Amino acid sequence: MTRETVQAGATRRIRGPGDPDRRQRIAEAAIAVAMQEGLDAVTHRRVAAEAGVPLGSTTYYFQTIDDLLSVAMEKAAQRSLGEVMRWEEGLPADVDLAFALADYVLDSLGEGRASTVLDYNLYAMANLRPPLRKAAWEWDRGLMEIFSKRTDEITGKMLSVTMCGLLLQLVISEELPQHEEIRLLFERALAGGRG
Repeated sequence: MTRETVQAGATRRIRGPGDPDRRQRIAEAAIAVAMQEGLDAVTHRRVAAEAGVPLGSTTYYFQTIDDLLSVAMEKAAQRSLGEVMRWEEGLPADVDLAFALADYVLDSLGEGRASTVLDYNLYAMANLRPPLRKAAWEWDRGLMEIFSKRTDEITGKMLSVTMCGLLLQLVISEELPQHEEIRLLFERALAGGRG
């Protein structure tokens, strides 16, 4: 039996048992292409080359470019939330949270800039591509839940909105604000906007 079958005049590749991780590799390749070359470079052909798979494999698992971008968004959200969760769990109970959040934002725009740029480009694209919206919303909700563990639901939401807004704004900025300016924004969010 061959790995190719013909159905209704079209050739379709059947996933074989010899490559069970192919879908995952394609998803990771989509993220790699987006990080290295930008979102416009995410095509089936380019992602197939990056993943080292036949072109038909990318269209088998991900029929449209939106499908590829959606999986990239899901993976980016999972990675980002995992990083924030590990960061939050590593903070001492009596941490100056506004100061720590300012550190996190500046680290995300320094050493972690490439992944932050990709994350927020995908996030912004969800406004124009409805298939990405579910992952974007789940990302927002996950971030709010992480921050709510340290505060309460409303304050957690304020911190989430503040962080997302700052990062979305700062990935396109030529200059970074001072640590103290960012700390004060988070301090105000923690105070419930008073002061």
